[in-house]
Amino acid sequence: METSKFQDMFITAKGEKRASVSLKTLDTLWFNTGTLCNLECENCYIESSPQNDRLSYLDVEDVRPFLQEIKNDNLETKLIGLTGGEPFLNPSIIPIIDTILSFGFDLLILTNANRVIKRHQHSLLKIKENYGDKLHIRVSLDHFTPELHDKERGGGSFERTLDQMHWLYENGFNVSIASRSLIEESPSVSLEGHKKLLESKGINLDLKSKLVIFPEMQSGRDVPEITTECWSILDIRPDDQMCASERMIIKKKGEKHPVVMPCTLLAYDEKFNLGKSLKEAKKDVFLNHRFCAEFCVLGGASCSGTK
Repeated sequence: METSKFQDMFITAKGEKRASVSLKTLDTLWFNTGTLCNLECENCYIESSPQNDRLSYLDVEDVRPFLQEIKNDNLETKLIGLTGGEPFLNPSIIPIIDTILSFGFDLLILTNANRVIKRHQHSLLKIKENYGDKLHIRVSLDHFTPELHDKERGGGSFERTLDQMHWLYENGFNVSIASRSLIEESPSVSLEGHKKLLESKGINLDLKSKLVIFPEMQSGRDVPEITTECWSILDIRPDDQMCASERMIIKKKGEKHPVVMPCTLLAYDEKFNLGKSLKEAKKDVFLNHRFCAEFCVLGGASCSGTK
């Protein structure tokens, strides 16, 4: 990758005007519950691991003000997302879940479901009894074969994840799957592979709506910078990008207050710090990061899985 790329916030390395995205409406608000994880995946874009605590655990009092701001300002936000790290490692995860749902939001939790759900089963059953399908749990299953999944997440993780997914399904939770394009494979092959796997485990999901396949983010791959001209050249709309409808709350290690970032992918880059409130974070986002090109504009993906 050219070292001069993604340096200036407004101008590309070739001197062209960098593309930006305006916040159209805040459809989804994410909270990164902390970067600590029980796994250390080979290609984790945020480098989560049992040692990475660059983003601190959030607690209820970190989360509540943003939920209240949504209500006070009558924002159109319907979905709250929790990501990490591994959200179910956060000591405050159950109170956080209950607080979000008590505000009336739908809640999407991204989890590797590798042992971590087992410790919370009793609490989760109570939450499901109170809120039903408003709690949505998306399980990361990198591939429908144990060989490829375990290559990313460690030996035995495939079966442990499926065991917890089966418990969620059997107990009536609103559960879905996040997979990745790890190899050259058509969507139809991936869909059929996941279908056969889940059927063999007694898990019958409508995968047309319950399976999201994300493009792989290969660190170091050379990608173009996105200019204002790219929208018409690529026939892609700014309004379809993640930062046109989503924001993420993080709390950096050693900091007292959480801050708002444009999306789930840009957790560490200080130049994307949009402020301490959702009102401050309405500003335009300039696509000055390779993830903006690789994952969003060219990859066409959104972490909420709604696009």
